[in-house]
Amino acid sequence: MITLYDMSLSGNCHKVRLLLSLLALDYQTKPVDLRGGEQRGPGHLQRNPFGQVPVLEDDGLIVRDSQAILVYLAKRYGGENWWPDDAYQLAQIAAWLSTAANEIFHGPAKLRVHHKFGSLIDTAAAGQTADKVLGIIDRHLQSQAWLVGNSVSIADVAVYPYLALAPEGDLDIGEYANIIAWFQRIRALPGYVAMPGMWQD
Repeated sequence: MITLYDMSLSGNCHKVRLLLSLLALDYQTKPVDLRGGEQRGPGHLQRNPFGQVPVLEDDGLIVRDSQAILVYLAKRYGGENWWPDDAYQLAQIAAWLSTAANEIFHGPAKLRVHHKFGSLIDTAAAGQTADKVLGIIDRHLQSQAWLVGNSVSIADVAVYPYLALAPEGDLDIGEYANIIAWFQRIRALPGYVAMPGMWQD
């Protein structure tokens, strides 16, 4: 049985829940009480010494970090549709995973944490980063349906949650028509699962 150490309001955890559902994999969740400090306890630190979620446990293997978990699930369970053999496509996927961990984290994700949970951040810097990355993604999606290639990939799964949660970061996502159309394509996928706070059309 696959076990996901999870936090229900985390966009990074939602990436993993979304891919597990899209792949129709059976799994169980074990909530980690971040507000209570469970992530700093010895049990969780043994799974992830950085004290973060999500963490995936599968057949005795432990994988930390949401992007790494997506790679693991795509390669082990997704087949060619989710983990292509083409070197260029894999490089593009890796680039979007990096964008999810960098610009999207430092822009839309940080703004959400500020507005929803009261975290102190440099809102001006986060806002500039968010505007830049949203513009880049919207232009990229003007000429193609998915971030990489002709079908959904883990690049889309990695980037989607914190963009869909942008309203909780006080970002007006509605002006990005190509991103909105991409949201709708993702939501139409068999096995799609949402989470509270995501943009609604």
